Amino acid sequence: MKMRAVQVTRPTGPLDIVEREIPEPAAGQVRVKIEACGICHSDAMTKEGLWPGIQYPRVPGHEIAGVIDALGAAVAGWAKGQRVGVGWHGGHCGYCDSCRRGDFVTCQVAFQIPGISYDGGYAEYMIAPAGALALIPDGLSPIDAAPLMCAGVTTFNPLRHSGARPGDLVAILGIGGLGHLGIQFAAKMGFKTVAIARGKDKEPLAKKLGATSYIDTNNQDAAAELVKLGGAKVILATATSGKAMSAVLGGLGVNGKLIILGAAAEPLQVPGIPLLMGRRSILGWPSGSSIDSQDTLSFSAQSGVRSMNEVFPLERAAEAYDHMMSGKARFRAVLTMNH
Repeated sequence: MKMRAVQVTRPTGPLDIVEREIPEPAAGQVRVKIEACGICHSDAMTKEGLWPGIQYPRVPGHEIAGVIDALGAAVAGWAKGQRVGVGWHGGHCGYCDSCRRGDFVTCQVAFQIPGISYDGGYAEYMIAPAGALALIPDGLSPIDAAPLMCAGVTTFNPLRHSGARPGDLVAILGIGGLGHLGIQFAAKMGFKTVAIARGKDKEPLAKKLGATSYIDTNNQDAAAELVKLGGAKVILATATSGKAMSAVLGGLGVNGKLIILGAAAEPLQVPGIPLLMGRRSILGWPSGSSIDSQDTLSFSAQSGVRSMNEVFPLERAAEAYDHMMSGKARFRAVLTMNH
């Protein structure tokens, strides 16, 4: 039996649609019949050969929603026909210090990422370790669920672990693929949500997504505006700009945290005294494990958080990828398989 897949055959090579044999799951693995796969900026790691040691040909994609189609030996707790997602956390070693503490997403030895470590979701079928699966609730379509497997868990998980409580001021820096979800999660969690972006034109969308305030960095000093509002308990930095992150640091309240999600190329400029005097901190957050993704899906189904997606069929994967990389996607690009 054959399937369609989109693969990269060499670093910086094109996204080619090919026919492949449908793979069989080994022990501890399942085969997922893919229904939708989100396109993430991190797919450039595969396309451009930026991940050390990546082997080709490789099928990209780590925002996967589908149905279990076949089980390998020794797979417990999962059944054929269950709706599942696979995200950035695509497997771990199980024996390093991080894994032994249950912190699988910081596995030091064999952290696996679909589309990088093994073939991912730009295909009609994929093989995944059973430990990487998240159950998709009935309330979410495959197109809704797919982007939540990376963009969703990457914003939901740090917010719920941030120490912020309902009523606290939480700012979301950037209204893009991550930020438009971050605003929704923050609002639904009961935080006083402030959106920060460039241009007055983004304000109506920010308010529609749940922000109570909007700061236009083209015309306002974001840090000063946050101070006027009482200082932020959390600033979730989704924009990939070290300069933009540095500019909002002064808006943190006492014990405030800047949580970095956007991978900025340039370093931050950080004045030491404000951090010291107000116990402020800067930290990063790497998405989450499969159960964190499952929690994200459940919360989204329950609260009505949804990604805004542009949908493309699998054969238009190259066009969809270019659209996402151009920054023009509003706000996630999602491939559908149309079996």
